Amino acid sequence: MAAKEHAYSINLRWTGNLGEGTKKYTSYSRDHEIQAAGKPLILGSSDPSFRGDSQKYNPEDLFVSTLASCHMLWYLHLCTVNKITVVSYEDNPKGIMIEDEKGSGRFKKVTLFPSIVIKEDKLALAEKLHHEAHEYCFIANSVNFEVACEPTTSIV
Repeated sequence: MAAKEHAYSINLRWTGNLGEGTKKYTSYSRDHEIQAAGKPLILGSSDPSFRGDSQKYNPEDLFVSTLASCHMLWYLHLCTVNKITVVSYEDNPKGIMIEDEKGSGRFKKVTLFPSIVIKEDKLALAEKLHHEAHEYCFIANSVNFEVACEPTTSIV
């Protein structure tokens, strides 16, 4: 099958001009809005460590959630294909980012902790499908660090 190309477009708008623009490091807010056509607005900022608003999503939050949601969507698909009925799926992923002495940084690891409830007595297969979901995940395939998965599965 030939490769397919998919395009994604969003609008990012900085809302943090407090009157002086970026005249000084402390003269502006890191607040911004993220939106795609026909979708709800996401209020963003930077991490509070970088003068951001802790009440808004920061790029690191969104990045970790993107890895988790991509994995979940592939997992649900694979369960459907393998006749496993998922009745509940929740994840509390954790990302570790390191900041170097220059102020640059990078993620070194994200660990997913999905907790799944299924109907069928297929625990071994349900666990195995996490590895397969990881292989298919577009986002996990796009990063250069470890994305680990420590699932917990139970039967209803």
